[in-house]
Amino acid sequence: MAEVRSEMTANVWKVLVTEGQTVEDGDTLVILESMKMEIPVVAEGGGTVSTVAVAEGDTVDEEGLIAVID
Repeated sequence: MAEVRSEMTANVWKVLVTEGQTVEDGDTLVILESMKMEIPVVAEGGGTVSTVAVAEGDTVDEEGLIAVID
């Protein structure tokens, strides 16, 4: 199990995965927006997304949970 966490406080601009979806290492899970910059959050390993903890329009804090990959 791998928890994917935010590196900074940002707004969730786009969620690109759903629970149950299979992802590969390097796949973009969500795109965050901070100070007019788009920041992709990528999977650091392959597996199945078991939890998507954010929705579009949410604000996520630094180290906030974004997703869990099994």
